[in-house]
Amino acid sequence: MIKREVVKMVLEGKKPPYAPWSYSFTKEPREMLGKYFGTNDLPGYLNNHVLSLGEAPGFFKDIGNDRVQDVYGVIWDRSKDKDIGNVEGCVLAEPDMGLLNLPDPLHPIFFSRIEERIAQRADCFRVYPIGFSLYERAWTLRGMENLMMDMIDEPEFVHQLLDAIADHNIARVHEAAKYDIDAVYFGDDWGQQHGLIMGPARWREFIQPRIKRMYDAVHSHGKYVFIHSCGDVDELFDELVANGLNCFNPFQPEVMDVKALMKQYRGRLSFHGGLSVQKTLPFGTPEEVRKESRELLKIGREGSYIFSPSHAVEGDTPIENILAFIEEAEAQPGAPQRVLAAVPARGAV
Repeated sequence: MIKREVVKMVLEGKKPPYAPWSYSFTKEPREMLGKYFGTNDLPGYLNNHVLSLGEAPGFFKDIGNDRVQDVYGVIWDRSKDKDIGNVEGCVLAEPDMGLLNLPDPLHPIFFSRIEERIAQRADCFRVYPIGFSLYERAWTLRGMENLMMDMIDEPEFVHQLLDAIADHNIARVHEAAKYDIDAVYFGDDWGQQHGLIMGPARWREFIQPRIKRMYDAVHSHGKYVFIHSCGDVDELFDELVANGLNCFNPFQPEVMDVKALMKQYRGRLSFHGGLSVQKTLPFGTPEEVRKESRELLKIGREGSYIFSPSHAVEGDTPIENILAFIEEAEAQPGAPQRVLAAVPARGAV
């Protein structure tokens, strides 16, 4: 059974032959592991089951001084955070829709090399991502504090802005669905360590109507819906399922009971993540990483789960701990096999 079929079994609530996995890494560990394993294709080498498609390198333009500008006009300072960066300035200086200038949703930059990359990893489950898809796209343009205040002082502007962003995303969905993809993956952080950033009432007023339209667009093509939303958002799970969500990521154990939720929602909602990147991976021993991984994989073999750290693995994670969770996933009977190099001495990579 190919990896694509295993993931589909998981999403349909069926019991897979093993718990599939898909990992991501920030810049420092990605480069370290690439050097360690001697590969330029870390996702393929690690047998990731999910293939992410779409945006080309030209999505960001280097403007110098550790700054990049995305196609939405937002400037990102990457002097400290080398992966995403921190927003600098404010594209929408006022709550004025006349200042909004979204890029063409059908621009080739959003659909780069999709067919080529599918051909290269045809056995994988294919996901088309739309990062910073709604609330995050809005606050990067308007500024987070400004947008939160606009929800109170300028609600009509916020409704118009979110509708425009949702329409933009829906156009991308319809174009992406022309390719042989399996799912659309929306990124939109709504949570903090304790509860929702904007609270449930404003989430329902501003966010829910737009995600329903976006999810319906995905399902109109017979594709699955994935979301990434950091933080404590499990109070929304029932509503997200009702709106058509199929898989939730990153599934943080620091803010939710991942094992209880996996059992509670199995067959209705699948999860991707669950291995602690705030505690166990950076600060635990390799054996503690193995123990937590084995527990997640055991539950995951019952279905509705894709194994992974609860976010992209950060640079503060020892390589021994990274190899520990990789090895545990591969140790499952029936899982894709790969020969691992010996663990190097600390500091050898």
